[in-house]
Amino acid sequence: MGMARHKTRIDRFAGILMHNPIVALILLLLDIYWWVVIIAVIASWLIMFGVINTYNPAVRAINNALRALTEPVFRPIRRILPPLGGVDLSPFVVIIAIWFIEYAIVWAEARFGFG
Repeated sequence: MGMARHKTRIDRFAGILMHNPIVALILLLLDIYWWVVIIAVIASWLIMFGVINTYNPAVRAINNALRALTEPVFRPIRRILPPLGGVDLSPFVVIIAIWFIEYAIVWAEARFGFG
């Protein structure tokens, strides 16, 4: 009996296993950053609603790390797309951009066969 391989979001997206290690690494990094964006959004909601306390040093450290990872990407988008009614749409734009980049990479690999 072979070991079942855990299917990531990218594997379901591509429908095949990646053969090119560079493409696989880029897709993995994009997938990890997708999760960082999701976690940063959830953490910001929990802080905003007072569910978690930012006076806790561990929470503060995690929040600072998430902000350091996401703010350089969110900031230029916020300059172009200001908050609409107090809602920040920059994470949504980043998630769509990540999806598009992943799709383009998988398409290019399948189309041009650099895998």
